[in-house]
Amino acid sequence: MIILDENIFADQRELLQKRRISLRQIGVDLEKKGLGDDQIISLLHRVARPTLFTRDSDYFGHNLCHDGYCLVWLKVKPLQVASFAWRSLRHPRFRSWNSRLGKVIRVSPKGITVLEKNKRQSLAW
Repeated sequence: MIILDENIFADQRELLQKRRISLRQIGVDLEKKGLGDDQIISLLHRVARPTLFTRDSDYFGHNLCHDGYCLVWLKVKPLQVASFAWRSLRHPRFRSWNSRLGKVIRVSPKGITVLEKNKRQSLAW
């Protein structure tokens, strides 16, 4: 399940939906607005196969790697979110949930940084 954090604008959500990406957004159709970081992590443990897209840098660190979810920090301008989220989902390394599982990913115009439990890797677009 693709989950958007509440900090992602509605127009960006709509652009992703137009590209036929099935998703849920916190505060819109999943939970309520204003969830704390711990509550969001708890939510990820309760839903099936979650990948969270956020603009919050607090979700980038080795301590957040977990075998039950994927976190993607979109380090992009607010109006670039849909484009970079879509590009990251189409990247050969992240097309399936199994390939994203257990990873914390930073996506930026310069490239992608992937954290796993004891590993850090940089990828080009």
